[in-house]
Amino acid sequence: MLFKSSNAKSKVEADLELRTPSQHVANNPTDLDETGLEPGLLLNLMLKHLYDGDALTLLQLSQRLALRGGIVQSLLSEAKETGLVENRQMSSAGQQRFSLSGEGRRQAQNLFATSGYLGPAPVPLAQYNEVCRQQSSRNRQITREAFTEGMKEVVVPAGLLDQLGPALNSTRPLLIYGLPGTGKSFLCRQLNRLFCDEVLIPHAVAVGHHIIQVYDPHFHHRVVDGSATEALELVAEAVDGRWHRCRRPLLMVGGELTLSMLDVSFDSNSRTFRAPIGLTANNGILLIDDLGRQTISPKAIFNRWILPLEEGRDFLSLPSGEHFEVPFEQLLLFSTNLAPTELVDEAFLRRLGYKVHFGQLDKPTYLRIWQQNCDTFGLESAPGLTDWMLDRLYPEAQKPLLPCHPRDLLSIVSDQVQFGGLSPVITRELLRHAWDLYFVKG
Repeated sequence: MLFKSSNAKSKVEADLELRTPSQHVANNPTDLDETGLEPGLLLNLMLKHLYDGDALTLLQLSQRLALRGGIVQSLLSEAKETGLVENRQMSSAGQQRFSLSGEGRRQAQNLFATSGYLGPAPVPLAQYNEVCRQQSSRNRQITREAFTEGMKEVVVPAGLLDQLGPALNSTRPLLIYGLPGTGKSFLCRQLNRLFCDEVLIPHAVAVGHHIIQVYDPHFHHRVVDGSATEALELVAEAVDGRWHRCRRPLLMVGGELTLSMLDVSFDSNSRTFRAPIGLTANNGILLIDDLGRQTISPKAIFNRWILPLEEGRDFLSLPSGEHFEVPFEQLLLFSTNLAPTELVDEAFLRRLGYKVHFGQLDKPTYLRIWQQNCDTFGLESAPGLTDWMLDRLYPEAQKPLLPCHPRDLLSIVSDQVQFGGLSPVITRELLRHAWDLYFVKG
């Protein structure tokens, strides 16, 4: 078990303890009232699905809306009473099909003109806020044992472990800085190994009569039922179908970051609202990579998030001007190749809390990474090769020992071995050739 509590518990007990609160607030609704949504919003969404599907059965509508059949049936009854929906010929399986009337089609077209969202029914904002806070990764503390176990497949220098571990238990952001190639981005991407649990991510959230899609398959990786524990299966049967069971998200943005990505935006082409990166990364990790390379200044980025970081909540607004509050529940990491003092002044640096420097490696750590990559590429070093590399090649070239070098050099060696049909043994000649191709002279 990666996260230790004050008293020993089995993994199943811990899983149940973590997920039960979300189960209570995300139970599958049995009627319209329990959805927490305005009936009109659900009715309009159903009309759009009927427009898209032409003629659908109750089961098909229920699957599209991720709602129980009884709820959809009540929506259909209301739509038929107002002349928006008509019964159609039975399906081949003998199920009643439904389609839009002429007036229903006109109304659906008008709805699509203002909102292109076509997906499962959203969850109410209040319910999202409650579930998100209960699933916060801050609810469990990372220990040295947990960090070591979670990162056992990643080579982490001892000095970095002692700095990163406590920083991850802090509510303050973490700034990682150092030369290019020191493994900053790579290690940040591996930190999700520490969070082997799962969270509930809503497909979409309703803010008033607007729908904002939160679920993004690029960042939210759904859990396959076959990999779930018995405890997870029990929860899965009770959880509202509008939520997805996912691994904790990891969202990384670099030089493409713009100020508009920090707030809700409206896509005029699809006519849908896009969730900001902070909302997408909730209950996970948000990594701002290459800080200082964006079109917006680091100071502007920090200014935008100072209040959310201190209060654990963010205030967003829709293009229409409507404001609403959401939790700010993620680990916020910044990575840069620049010196911190080049980014912001001392006052801002103090508010960041943790600043961790990534530098060159010592020889033992370098050799661990070298061997790990040799295993990956199916290569082995000739006798005395690594001593020759560390004692001659590096000093002569005046190059620091960086974590990226073993992977990059061995990749070139592997290409040479495959091209020449050679034995998978790294000789001095092969390594020298790779070295000259990799490092720029002059």
